[in-house]
Amino acid sequence: MKFFQRLEEKYPWFKYVGNRYVLVLIFFSLWMLFFDNYSYLEHRFLNKELDELETNKKYYQDEIKKDCLDIKRLNNPDQIEKYAREKYYMKRDSEDIYIIEFEEEMIEEENNKSL
Repeated sequence: MKFFQRLEEKYPWFKYVGNRYVLVLIFFSLWMLFFDNYSYLEHRFLNKELDELETNKKYYQDEIKKDCLDIKRLNNPDQIEKYAREKYYMKRDSEDIYIIEFEEEMIEEENNKSL
């Protein structure tokens, strides 16, 4: 007891921190912040993961909308031919295709491959 009295005389704030209710509150707060299954740190991690999943969901929904528009456009035979010529470099029998690549684009592609 004398030890605690000397501490209270030396450090006046110890009287309040040494109270059993304050000690229980500090213990409870530390437990909830760090050690519990539903701790603050766990919630932060899960919230970050949730935000990432929501951004992925939005991206994929936008891609689905673009693909649906492409599908609607490809119902027309002229659009199918145009798409095949642009994307797959297809040609008619009497045609020749020349692909022009600029040096800047080739340098960028090489840099992207090396990363």
